[in-house]
Order: sequence, then C-alpha cells, then structure tokens
Amino acid sequence: MVHENYGIGRFVAMEQIKVDGAVKDYIKIAYQGSDTLFVPATQLDLVSKYIGGGGEDSNVKLNKIGSDAWQKTKAKARKAAKDMAGELIQLYAARKRQSGYAFSADAPWQKEFEDNFPYPETDDQLRCIADIKHDMESPIPMDRLLCGDVGFGKTEVALRAVMKAVMDGKQVAILVPTTVLAQQHYLTALKRFGSFPVTIDVLSRFRTATQMKKTLQELESGKIDLIIGTHKLLQKNVHFKDLGLLIVDEEQRFGVSHKERLKEISRGVDVLTLSATPIPRTLNMALSGLRDMSTIEQPPHDRYPVQTFVLEHSDRILDEAIRRELARGGQVYYLHNRVESIDECAAKLKERLGDVEVAVAHGKMNQEQLSDVMQAMSDGQIQILVCTTIIETGIDIPNVNTLIIEDADKLGLAQLHQLRGRVGRSSRHAYAYLTFRRGKVLSEIAEKRLEAIREYAEFGSGFKIAMRDLEIRGAGDLLGSEQSGHMLSVGYDMYLKLLEDAVLEERGEEALKEPECTADLDVTANISKSYVSSGEQRMDLYRRMAAIRTQEDADDLLDEIVDRYGDPPKGVMNLIAIALLRARAASSGVVELSQKGQTLTVKLGVFDFAAISSLCEEASFKGRVFFAAGKTPAITVKLKSGEDALKLAQLLVDRYCLLRNK
Repeated sequence: MVHENYGIGRFVAMEQIKVDGAVKDYIKIAYQGSDTLFVPATQLDLVSKYIGGGGEDSNVKLNKIGSDAWQKTKAKARKAAKDMAGELIQLYAARKRQSGYAFSADAPWQKEFEDNFPYPETDDQLRCIADIKHDMESPIPMDRLLCGDVGFGKTEVALRAVMKAVMDGKQVAILVPTTVLAQQHYLTALKRFGSFPVTIDVLSRFRTATQMKKTLQELESGKIDLIIGTHKLLQKNVHFKDLGLLIVDEEQRFGVSHKERLKEISRGVDVLTLSATPIPRTLNMALSGLRDMSTIEQPPHDRYPVQTFVLEHSDRILDEAIRRELARGGQVYYLHNRVESIDECAAKLKERLGDVEVAVAHGKMNQEQLSDVMQAMSDGQIQILVCTTIIETGIDIPNVNTLIIEDADKLGLAQLHQLRGRVGRSSRHAYAYLTFRRGKVLSEIAEKRLEAIREYAEFGSGFKIAMRDLEIRGAGDLLGSEQSGHMLSVGYDMYLKLLEDAVLEERGEEALKEPECTADLDVTANISKSYVSSGEQRMDLYRRMAAIRTQEDADDLLDEIVDRYGDPPKGVMNLIAIALLRARAASSGVVELSQKGQTLTVKLGVFDFAAISSLCEEASFKGRVFFAAGKTPAITVKLKSGEDALKLAQLLVDRYCLLRNK
C-alpha cells in the first residue's frame, strides 16, 4: 500500500481497537524493519493500493518511517511527471493549434434521423451526443474518448455524429478491429440510414479485389459518404476526397504501426474513439485531462446485469444451462477457441443434446460461409453457435442470452468482459458460464481475472475492469522505460496524481491541493462484520467514506449503502459524519481534530485571531475554550460529563467557519 506521507508499506490487517469505550477500525501497515503504522479508517483517503510493474509485487522495496527517502523518491517522480507533462502538453497544444472544420448546427434531417431511433435514449447518451456536437461545431479538431460499457449504446451516439458530418458534405470513416464487427456496423448503418441519401460501403477481407478497387475509386471521388472497415482502411492506397470525421472502435485492438498511420490520416480531422474498456495509456491521457472524455454509465432501459458463474468444466451443468435457455426460446453462444477441434466440439454437443440446430463460426471461414451462419443465427434458425473469439466485438443478437466459455482462464480480463457483453442485450435475464478444465490448478493471475469478472458483473463495470486489469498486469509498460522506473517507485495512483498536478502546472493553472484535516475522536466509528461481511467491501467503503467532501457525496454514498446492506448502524453514520466534519474543518484551515479524555483539541493551520477571540466569547464555549499559540496554534475545549465529542466538534467547527467567513 502507498501512504501519501509515509510511502510504500505492506498491508497486514484491518484491526478493531477499543479506546475509552469507543470501537474504531485501523489499517495496520508494516514498513521496513519493525516499523508499523496504524491508519484510522477515517483517513483512508491518504492510502492507495500499490500498483506497479507486475501488479501485486512482493519484491517491492518498503519505505522506512522517519527516513527522508520517501520524500526524495516523490520529488524525483514529481520531476519526471513534470517532464512528461511538458511533452504531452506540447502534443496537445499542437493539435489545438491545428485548424479543423467547424460543422454547421443540426440540419432538419438530423432531427428526423434522431427521431427515427426506436428506443428511448438514456440521459447519459443525450449528454454525450451534446458533448460531441459541441466539439464538432468548434474549429478545433475533436479528440474525444467515448467510454461506455458493452451494450450501452455507443454505436447510436457515433451514428448521430456520422449523420451530422454527412449533412455538411464530409466523408466519415469508421475503423473497427475485426471483419465480423465491420459487417455488423455495416448492416446497422444500412438499417439506420435506410431512408436517407447516405452512401455506405465496407472494406474488409470479405470483399473481392474487384469490389475493393471500385470502393477505393468511389471513396476518392467522394461518392461514398460513410466507409466502414478493418485495418485495410489504413493502407496507403486508401484516399478520401474530404474526410471530416474518423471514428475508431475499440482502439486497444490496433497495433503500434496502425496507430501511427491513424495519426497521419487524422491530422485536422475530428476523431471520436469508442471503448468499453479503455487501455491504460488512453485512460491515463483521459484522466490527466489531455483528452476529452465522455462516459455512458446508464444501462439502456429494461436491461439486467449478466449473471456470471465461474466453474470447473462440467458437461452436465452446461447441458442443463443450454436446455434452460432453449426451453424459453433463446439461443446460446458456446465459445471453443480452437479452430482445429471446433467441429468435433459442435458434433459432441449435438450428440448430447439431441434434436438441436448447431452451427460453427470462426475466423478462417470465408465471407460467404461466415455471413450465412451469422445471418441464420440472427434469424433464429440456429440454436447453438459454437464459435471462437470472433464474436468478441460488435455482434448484437438480442435473443442470445446464455454464453458458455471453455478455458476462460486463458483469456484476458478485458476480453472476457467484451465476450460477456454479447449476451444480456434484451429485457431477459442472461447468463455467462466461464469454465476451466477439471482438476486444473489456475495461475494466480488467471484466478484474479476470473474473480474480477465475477465480481464486476453489474452494469457499468467496464471502467472498473480497465483499472483492475491495470492492477493485475501492472503498469510498468504504460510509459517509456525511463518514466516506468519513477512510476514503480511511487505506485501508479501516486504517479497519476503527480502527473495530473504537473499537467495543470504546465497549463498555467494552479494544482488543486486539497487541504487536509485528520480526526481522531473517542466515538464508535466502524463498519461491523455483521453489517458488511466482506473485508474487501469494508475497505472499499472506508476509502469512499474518507473521500467524502460534500453533503451531496455523503447522501449519494448513504443511499447506496442502505440499498446494498440495509439501515446502517451508528458506527457507519458516525464515519460519514466524521468525513463531513474533516472536509468542513479543512476548508477553514483546521489541520487536526483530536480527543484525549475530556479534552478536545483543534489545531489550526491558519491563524485567525478575530475568529478565535469571538469564539471564546460565545455563550456555548465561554469559560471552557482555551487558546495556545505556538508553531501550530490550537484551541482546546473541555467536554462536559456525558457530552458527545462528535457533536461538540461539529458545533465548534461550524461556529469557527462562520466567524472566519464574516
């Protein structure tokens, strides 16, 4: 773990300690030698999980409490972050200096096109559409990342941007990672633009040489408005008459050489990148404010999260799951990711299940075969599709609501999430069965992946999965080798924080240094095991409570807690109250609130003589408030017998804040 002030230590345990009748939780962190730090659960905003070169790396060097090594390490990392920020800002500024095309306001046909959408838009979709239109109407080239979980409606948002560009006579290119996805987008676009004069074509390995030649000619002459294609779009012989918008779907699937070519064709062009699980570098850029980002966090109406099971392979259990799906008129994806044995797998399934329609789909099939199979699946003529990861992106068949994956331990976390997104695209409950070979001992990383995919099954998990993937894989390959060393020395979270500050500084903006205030009061402030049984969930809640800064933050978190765990006990309410108290106190220059016996001490980072004098004269405090000057000025208050320390601290801080702001 990384403590902002003490550096890298090893998490030992969460311990409950009773002091003067009050029960509180502490996080025990071991440092170099025999050094140990107990961090109150109310101060977990100062602590983050260490993410480095190989995830949870046991060989990480621990810091020593009291040494200046951590401050020196932080200073070096800060300088490195500043250097990197300078380079990134230059790149960003260069793009901003480029003159792009300012698209016109929405044409009447735009409204008609949007009204033709058969489903109600979510508020998030509407907000993202507004963000994109605003960018497009600006003369500065757009560079926006649109993040949304699989099935959350990113495609429709993108198609509205396409319509806007075409209405101004500009061409649009949609770049996708797979042939199947290109075909899926092509069919979706044909359907959506069917009643409008928009010429659409596709470039993929499924096209003959003659078809490709004709498409390239029409693209160069401007006859094609929208071209959808795989990496073939990036070939040197592809020329546009007037490209106005480039949409990149699942950027993480393209290699370095592809991305270099992308840079060439996107100069001065509006770029919209779509991603369900943004790659760490992209995430880094977005989080650092160097790239505009819009997120769709709301699921479409009438959708349910996919119920996810991780289990040893069992024909009996899987056959049962298939029969249940078929009994309700649904269809099944059965993922067998080995082309050489896929036909044998399909034959065995048919043998076990009897009179069912089973078909096969994989990347080595030709265009006609694959198109026929996918069309038959879409039409409901096939009940079970035995396939490879070719279905990973873009396939949208709402009637398929059971997914079975063999050897799920061999697939990446983002990949598993994408695959699971192929089901649950209707108002029916959907199921995903992630299996591994019977008796197989899973590697630590494989276990973590499967645990994460099971844990993050709710809507909007794409972002969490991207971060968890980063945690598992480590972040050492994010940056150049020089930067990686600095990032490893402080951990990913701390480095990102330093980078964000450096970016603001390079822009001439002041880095927002949040004032801090610690609070250690003799009141019961803990989350009991009987209320939240999972240690990991308790830790997460502690961290989120410690990060509360406003009443709105507190209300939102409390609503979630009540929804998940029921009415909170007093210890939980006290934790939230302390978080709000810390935030309020910090905003007025209070750096510490502490209690020893019947004495409450308030240490001040900012000395305000007038406010302190007025406070001492107030009826509630007269005769029991004492002021001590010194290096850190402090106010002390004697508690009356039976007086609630938390309520007194709240009253004192509220009055002091008001007096300071008079």
